[in-house]
Amino acid sequence: MDRFLIESPHTVEDCRRAVKLVFTMGYLKNFDWGCRDEVHKGWIVIEAEDQSQALLVVPPFLRSKASAVKLAKFEPEMVKEFNE
Repeated sequence: MDRFLIESPHTVEDCRRAVKLVFTMGYLKNFDWGCRDEVHKGWIVIEAEDQSQALLVVPPFLRSKASAVKLAKFEPEMVKEFNE
């Protein structure tokens, strides 16, 4: 499985609803939130088969505005090859 960084923006008005739904869906402890700093977004790193599956952690009413970025790690050997 691949790892994805999910970013889920929402409005100030939708903030409580978003957090409550993430709680109901069982992902509350996995999300980080910027809301207390007036950045109304939630972030989570999750393992999934693809981007569509990864986005299922986002409440349905926010899903169309959310993004899923496939993450990669670079090994030291790979960085050394960058110079070649």
